[in-house]
Amino acid sequence: MPNPATRLITLIMLLQRRPNQKAADLAAELGVSLRTVHRYFTMLDEMGIPVFAERGPYGGFSLVKGYRMPPLVFTPEEAVAVTLGAGLVEEMWGQLYQEAARGALAKLHQVLPDEQRRETAWARRALLATGMHRHDLDALAPVLAKLRRAAREHRRVQMAYQGRSQPQPTRRNLDPYALIHRWGWWYVVGYCHLREGLRTFRVDRIAALAVLETTFEVPPNFDLQAYLAQEPGAQPLIEVQLRFRPEAAQLAYDNRTYWENLQPQEDGSVQVIFTAPDLTWAASMVLAYGPVVEVLSPPEVRQAVIEWAQATVQSYLEPETFGPA
Repeated sequence: MPNPATRLITLIMLLQRRPNQKAADLAAELGVSLRTVHRYFTMLDEMGIPVFAERGPYGGFSLVKGYRMPPLVFTPEEAVAVTLGAGLVEEMWGQLYQEAARGALAKLHQVLPDEQRRETAWARRALLATGMHRHDLDALAPVLAKLRRAAREHRRVQMAYQGRSQPQPTRRNLDPYALIHRWGWWYVVGYCHLREGLRTFRVDRIAALAVLETTFEVPPNFDLQAYLAQEPGAQPLIEVQLRFRPEAAQLAYDNRTYWENLQPQEDGSVQVIFTAPDLTWAASMVLAYGPVVEVLSPPEVRQAVIEWAQATVQSYLEPETFGPA
């Protein structure tokens, strides 16, 4: 629930945004009584913030003309949001923005009132986001730094890219439009001159990268959010239905974020549905749970799991294949 300090700051912002406001309207906006609003006016006057009332049908309460709220006046919640945001920047970008994020937090700490400082100190101890990367961020830092500079300066890059299904890296020229982080990985989105179209590349698969002198212009109609929503890799192609045995039901509950749908059954088992971009990804996901799950549909995934499981068993029955020479 907002405290008086938060409401006072909100009141200043309301008056600054629109003068000549009725006390009743301000009370409704703040969720307090008329008497409380008038008490707030007195408190603002004691703080040296000039509020005056203009009588008449078109009158109301206003700040003295020319008054502006000082910079960096945050509510406790706003101060926490800025603090957590800086922490996320450091977590996401590592050494590239580490010094900047820590410097911003140090400056913020110096100018915040005691209440906001206590709130942000608590947030830094108790509200933590970490473990977002599936790759060593320090190892990616040099490539990310080059891509960030290239995207900012609109410079073309030349890279050797190791695709998942390619035996050798391919050399490509790319106009990098944006860097994005999702699913635990860093990606660069841009115009690939080899494929003559927009493509998305995983940064950790870039074997070599050079920033060229050639410049480019981002098309004015390029919409990153729209592209990400429509790119083929973002569109799940396979819907898989699984059954978790009763003794493994808790596994399904513990991994709710993976499922599009979860339905407990009368026998204690749990049926779930998840979507996958391809057959390989779907079969890998199923096999990660071993014998406690069964594929109900589609039959292609069920058959792939059977074949992979049989091949895995066979490989262990032939130890000379993997044993010492």
